[in-house]
Amino acid sequence: MAKLYFHYASMNAGKSTLLLQASYNYEERGMRTLLLTAALDDRAGHGRIASRIGLGSDALTFTEADDLYGVVEREIEQESDGRLACVFVDEAQFLSEAQVWQLARVVDRLNVPVMTYGLRTDFRGELFPGSKALLAIADSLREIRTICFCGKKATMVVRVDAEGKALSEGAQIDVGGNDKYVPYCREHWMEKTGRRPDRG
Repeated sequence: MAKLYFHYASMNAGKSTLLLQASYNYEERGMRTLLLTAALDDRAGHGRIASRIGLGSDALTFTEADDLYGVVEREIEQESDGRLACVFVDEAQFLSEAQVWQLARVVDRLNVPVMTYGLRTDFRGELFPGSKALLAIADSLREIRTICFCGKKATMVVRVDAEGKALSEGAQIDVGGNDKYVPYCREHWMEKTGRRPDRG
């Protein structure tokens, strides 16, 4: 039975590494996969998924305007055997709610598993639209763990400026890596940002 999976974590947890490894495992057995990534994240180059440890692979890009069910359906139709073993989506937090439902249709109607990987929350501690929808409807949720400097599990992320100062305001989306984001546990996220959501 095909399922919709959401693998979520804070920054620097190895999400892209796990995605690339899982896709490789399929391909090593002669099974075709389709890799998708957000067009707005071109840190590794346009249409490229790359990990911090040096792994990488080409991927199709998506924007919010794309119908991902249609993208997958066309990929299947273009193959002589019409077979696709799995769809992998990197930077899944950038999916729209509609696109999450489109991926659910890929699972339900085309019987193709879809494995998505992304952030759960932004630097303000708020859910991304794609992550919110995936948390609501995915068949399987898996947390990928990384650690705060204190050794606790990091579940939050702080956006920093060029001097390393924590930012508490700004657009939800600002693509970056270690130069802009640092993972923290909840306690140290509140300390670094000065935010106390329980106080309004």
